[in-house]
Parts: sequence; C-alpha cells; structure tokens
Amino acid sequence: MENNYWEKVYQSKQVDKVSWYQQQDLKRLALIQHHVVDLKSNLIDVGSGASLLIDQLIEIGYKNLYLLDLSETALNTTKYSLKEKELDAGHVQWQVADICIAQLPTQFFDLWHDRAVFHFMVTETQQQQYIDVMRHALKPNGMVMISTFAEDGPTQCSGLPVERYSVNKLAMTLGQDFQLIQHDTEIHLTPWGTEQKFLNTLWRFQG
Repeated sequence: MENNYWEKVYQSKQVDKVSWYQQQDLKRLALIQHHVVDLKSNLIDVGSGASLLIDQLIEIGYKNLYLLDLSETALNTTKYSLKEKELDAGHVQWQVADICIAQLPTQFFDLWHDRAVFHFMVTETQQQQYIDVMRHALKPNGMVMISTFAEDGPTQCSGLPVERYSVNKLAMTLGQDFQLIQHDTEIHLTPWGTEQKFLNTLWRFQG
C-alpha cells in the first residue's frame, strides 16, 4: 500500500474530517483495560493515523505504546496533539511503515489493535503478509483487537476498495491460532452523518 496516498489524505484533510474519525470509544477503552491489566504491557496501534486513542491510553496510565502508520503526517499530528494536552510522549514509540513489510520485534506485544486497516488488505498476499507480521510480533496469549467493515458495510473507504467480513470469514482468514473471545457490530457515523457498519472482534493468539 502506497504511503504517498495516505500522506495526501492527511495533508489535505483536517483530522476530524476523515470518515473514520472517532472522538472517543469508551467501550473499546474499557475492553483494553479489562484484558490488558498491566499498565507496562506493550501495546501497538496499527494504522493509528491521527487517532485520539493513544491520548486516552496515556491518560489511563499505559507506559509502553507503539504507533505504526504509513503517514508521517498523521503521526506528527498525534505528536502535536500530545504536546498540546501536555501528555508524556516519552511513553510512545513511532514507526512509519507498511504493516505488510514492517520490521517489528519478535513475540513482543501484549495487544495488537487495528481499527480499519486490515480491511484494506484486499489480496490474499496482503492478508497473509499482515498476518505473518502480526504472528511474529505477538506474545503467546497476546490479545488482538481488529475492526473491519462488516459484510454489509461499505465497499470502499477514502476512494480505495476494501474487503468486508463476517466473523466466520475473518476467523477463517486469520487461522486456527486465533481464538475468538467476543465480537459485535456497530454503526459508525462519519463526520457528515453517513452510517458505516463495522465488525469489532477480540481474539487471543495461541501460536
């Protein structure tokens, strides 16, 4: 996936004017707190963009946070946001990379968080590359939170095609080493009021 495309998106649009903008997700935060109790756990937010999630995780007290995105502009926006809120960016490591070929430490992460990246993997090769990187980077029994467009969700996002999922389809794609803990669907409202149906899933990696 070309990072130039996402650089243009983040350079041309305000943070709260992209379709996936979400000010706060208390349910997601509560889920992370419930399953990742140790505040020194290693958490990675894949395709973090200019999300406010990292701000909120720092406010909760998490100490080891990793942000990965194709867009350097998006990550710089997050850095600026943390500075404005006087939050300690020393708890954060930043990586500009394509998740399909990213170099990540082995068996390192306690939580892998992905809100709306995996559904951009539209070929089997991309999907397998992503999964291979994730398997390499997760600790045994690490947790995985993935949100994709649901099977009756949008067919495109930001002008790009996406892959839509049912929970069974996603389970088959991830493979047997990922144990489903829970799932639900939600309606996300874009900043201009359009409804998008998402599938939210939580898994435990048993590899």
